Amino acid sequence: MSLLNQLFNRGLLGAKCKTCLTLAISRIKLLQNKRDGQLKLMRKEIAQFLQAGQEAIARIRVEHVIREQNIWAAYEILEMFCEFVLARVPILESQRECPAELREAVASIIFAAPRCSDLPDLLHVRNLFAAKYGKEFISAASELRPDTSVNRTIIEKLSVSAPSPEVKLNTLNEIAAEFNVIWDSSKTETEFSKKPEDLLNGTKPIAAPPQAYLRPDTREDPSNQEHSTISTNGKQGNQYFQPTMPLVAPSRIEPLIKDHNVEPVTDIKSTISQSSDVLLRARTAIAAAERASAAARAAAQLVNVSSSKVENLD
Repeated sequence: MSLLNQLFNRGLLGAKCKTCLTLAISRIKLLQNKRDGQLKLMRKEIAQFLQAGQEAIARIRVEHVIREQNIWAAYEILEMFCEFVLARVPILESQRECPAELREAVASIIFAAPRCSDLPDLLHVRNLFAAKYGKEFISAASELRPDTSVNRTIIEKLSVSAPSPEVKLNTLNEIAAEFNVIWDSSKTETEFSKKPEDLLNGTKPIAAPPQAYLRPDTREDPSNQEHSTISTNGKQGNQYFQPTMPLVAPSRIEPLIKDHNVEPVTDIKSTISQSSDVLLRARTAIAAAERASAAARAAAQLVNVSSSKVENLD
């Protein structure tokens, strides 16, 4: 009785496999015809972009064309494998292990089934192979283990990696020749030869230029504590930063010193020391201006006093 059940299940497995393979072959042919028309239209659009000088768009679109061409080539091989396995289904049923002559075709179908979403019939075939040969056989083909026999072209055409610059350039040249487009590929070759910038190390800190930084005196009013004490080289720890106090020209340092009651940093850089003569002359001029201003205020006060006395006499 068990022998009859085994024979019955074996025949049922073979019938399902034949049905799924037949449907997969028919679907592949339909998709091939549809994809062939789409590829012709896409290649024509790229030729128009090249003729119009829009090479940047053509370089992007050509990757999609290469992807569609790879799928087209992979489906062509899968169709051949499906027809081969369909013709040898009786041999698959009669043997417990996968025959050596069918190992490449079976392993390639197992590998391609989850990667071809528009061919659901291949997934059914894959499940039937899993029931026949076990999950370990399926895993070995799916993971491309060394002992599997998956077709190398199938692996390459169904890869999701971006095409190389050489492949993209060759495809663009083929499209230009196909539609008789006179195209100078030197600019595109230059773009493809560029290496991506290394952004892993980030940007380097830019050293602050030597400036006359001011530090507040410790006796400064607490309301003006927004000016933090900074070092003369423009650093705080190991990080560069901009000083909170605005930078001023040397000629305007003295008024700030008088208003804020601060003194310049003594250990400033050599570039600041060169302006000592300018500061000395500025201090002298400011002192003279202050004396003149004091004399003017005194004269104004005398005039006001005289005016008040005259008014009182009247």
